[in-house]
Amino acid sequence: MIDAITARAPGFKPRVAVILGSGLGPFAEEVNAVAAIAYGELPGFPQTTVGSHAGELVLGHVGKTAVAVLQGRAHYYERGRADEMKGAIRAMAELGCETLLQTNAAGSLRLDMPPGSLMAITDHINLTGVNLLTGPNDDSVGPRFPSLRDAYDPALLATLRASAAEVGIALAEGVYLAVMGPSFETPAEIRAFRALGATLVGMSTVPETIVARHMGIEVLGISCVTNLAAGMSHAPLSHEEVYETGRHVESRLAALLTQLAPRIAALLEEKP
Repeated sequence: MIDAITARAPGFKPRVAVILGSGLGPFAEEVNAVAAIAYGELPGFPQTTVGSHAGELVLGHVGKTAVAVLQGRAHYYERGRADEMKGAIRAMAELGCETLLQTNAAGSLRLDMPPGSLMAITDHINLTGVNLLTGPNDDSVGPRFPSLRDAYDPALLATLRASAAEVGIALAEGVYLAVMGPSFETPAEIRAFRALGATLVGMSTVPETIVARHMGIEVLGISCVTNLAAGMSHAPLSHEEVYETGRHVESRLAALLTQLAPRIAALLEEKP
């Protein structure tokens, strides 16, 4: 699966993989690139159809830290397939990545977390109705029934908090609830999600987290609040709003990720 990657970047061994969500792709420009490969050239990688997802794998360095940046993701609603990101994440593991850092755009269920806020994901609720591990299990990849108790790694969360404080970024924390999409939610659904304990709602991230944790890859998630959820304001929801808000936040997110990457690398070096 990874031959097409290693042929373009011989000997490159990233330990950190990053998935960039809607409107957040330009962080890849901060990477001192060794190679940039379109998903279409990589067997097993998804074909993205959302305009704000470039669909490119960028390999390179943030400072001295080797990273693999997935510039965009595929969603279940695009082709009706739940497993489109599985091949890409498993390829990252084959390359040597031990940590998956995910970013996404999401709607806030809290008035005190307005558009432009950044939130660390501490846990998730999967209401997509699907699980990428459905079907026969490959025991060589991971267990039949993987635990998601620490789906978002506590040590990585602590590192994220320290990085945010160092660059002066206010970082909220909360629970991400994933739905299938592509329609935005109804006000009644948002009230129900709030009762379930959700902080943000979105259409991604959770499937990738499940696949990564199944393989033993540690996960960290950062959400960019791009809108208040349905019924919380008079403004109609649109993907254009999501994309534009993401663009306004991208410089702060890039600063945070640039500070975070070497800290994660140092944390990996400390592991036995």
